[in-house]
Amino acid sequence: MDNVTTDQAAIRPIDAPSAVVRRSPATALSARGEPFMWALGAALTIGIVMVIGFLLFVFWNGLVTFIPKPVAVVTLRSGAMVAGEPTRPELYRLSPDAIKALPPAEAAKVAVNGGYGHRTLYRIGNYDLYNEDFRWVSDHDVDKIDYPEEMVFIERLEWGVFVGRIRSVKIGDRDLANPTPKDPALVAAHKEARARWQTIRRIERDLIGRVNHDLEVLRLDVRRAEIKHGPASTQAEKARLAEAAQIPSLKSEYDRLTGEAVRLNSIAQLNTVTLADVTGKEKVLPLSSLVRFYPANNLSFFDKVSIYLSRWGEFLSAEPREANTEGGVLPAIFGTVAMTLLMVLVVAPMGVITALYLREYAKQGRLVSIVRISVNNLAGVPSIVYGVFGLGFFAYGIGAHIDDLFFPERLPAPTFGTGGILWSALTLALLTVPVVIVATEEALSAVPRSMREGSLACGASKWQTIKNIVLPRAMPGIMTGIILAMARGAGEVAPLMLVGVVKLAPTLPFDGYFPFVHLERSFMHLGFHIYDVGFQSRNSEAGKPMVFVTTCLLIAVITFLNLAAIVIRSRLKRQFAGNQF
Repeated sequence: MDNVTTDQAAIRPIDAPSAVVRRSPATALSARGEPFMWALGAALTIGIVMVIGFLLFVFWNGLVTFIPKPVAVVTLRSGAMVAGEPTRPELYRLSPDAIKALPPAEAAKVAVNGGYGHRTLYRIGNYDLYNEDFRWVSDHDVDKIDYPEEMVFIERLEWGVFVGRIRSVKIGDRDLANPTPKDPALVAAHKEARARWQTIRRIERDLIGRVNHDLEVLRLDVRRAEIKHGPASTQAEKARLAEAAQIPSLKSEYDRLTGEAVRLNSIAQLNTVTLADVTGKEKVLPLSSLVRFYPANNLSFFDKVSIYLSRWGEFLSAEPREANTEGGVLPAIFGTVAMTLLMVLVVAPMGVITALYLREYAKQGRLVSIVRISVNNLAGVPSIVYGVFGLGFFAYGIGAHIDDLFFPERLPAPTFGTGGILWSALTLALLTVPVVIVATEEALSAVPRSMREGSLACGASKWQTIKNIVLPRAMPGIMTGIILAMARGAGEVAPLMLVGVVKLAPTLPFDGYFPFVHLERSFMHLGFHIYDVGFQSRNSEAGKPMVFVTTCLLIAVITFLNLAAIVIRSRLKRQFAGNQF
């Protein structure tokens, strides 16, 4: 027995541990990775909570923007009166001199609060009377607050809202004294006045605009013939004769339309409304200049719902007014969607073809690795750099040459040699193409090699294999890259500020004039609209509600575009789910 024990001891490995190594509980927990898993989970949870909180904050402030609010009439201790919508309260610090000027009781309250007092911001409107839209009212200056039923909130075409009373209305030869906002005669007259205003607008913008367009086409035809064949050429003379033959009829039509617009305007001047603010100051306006009016303190639930939906309808279908702080954003919606779809049409084939070449055709080596690194680095270039490049290369480079070749008659006014929706889409396509390339390469590499080999073994060529086998099965991954590119491109603003976006676009990129699609035109964008209203308007407080509601709309538009792409991707996944092997 002793010998056996000795032999077993002799054959034991020299480096074997003589005893079991015991780890501390902290070391054992670290080895299993639980703390790191908890940290990652906590970080993910914090991120999700922040995103959800931000979305809730934006949507809450945006969805309540169009809810009609009551109008308060505040009587101050000095006897002055302020009328407006209570917007938000605030705690502010009073200066020592201001505290001394307070009554003893109010000064004692401020002293107890550490020198702080409360005040409320009221949207008083009437900018043409007061030169301000909002006014702070300190609580210690308030004598009483009332909500009289006769107070009317009026939205106008110019000068923002008006808060006060309707003193009288003149409808032709008839006068209405102190009418209520729900007076049937006033409602019918306002509806007729707004219809007349729409007719005048259609005449001035559409019908007269078409006449001006035809006159401009004739002028450009003459200019083109003079440049191409010379001023004394037969072609130039024919163009001038054609212009002279059509100008009389066009001018006659122009005079007729102008006379009709003047006649309707003269009728509009006969229908006026006299408004009075809370202090009695009066303002006479055409009835057609009132967009909407209602008794702010005498609304039923259904009245509030009707006003809320009416404001949303105007927001989605009308043009902006009052420096974009009121009205609608239809041109911005149209421009955002059109630019995003045009960008996708460019970036999708560009990114997919590049990824196909790098993955399927290029010989893998150092050069291809450098190209891939360069593509990945492009994703980190600041977006404003792409804007500068797009302005210099596309607008001032390619666009200027296009003008010289195809539009010499329009020079020196540029056609394509300046910012436009086409150059904006191409610039954002360059910005987002790295995302599509990387996602497409990953999707192509995920297709099993056996499927390629089976197709080639059956006699298919390499391109037939890629077209019929590889691309269809990689399409869900490619769609993922396009979705990411679409989401980023639709929300970019900095490059667009240089290559085409404007504060207010007079015309859309699509209209009824040949060639019907005008990709050289500037356009409006929801992202730039948010920036302009929030930081470039004369009153940031007045633009704040529009910032929130436009942000809600931009998120909804991007979500809709992404959902459409996600549905297509899901269908492609289901189509090939049973064909994987």
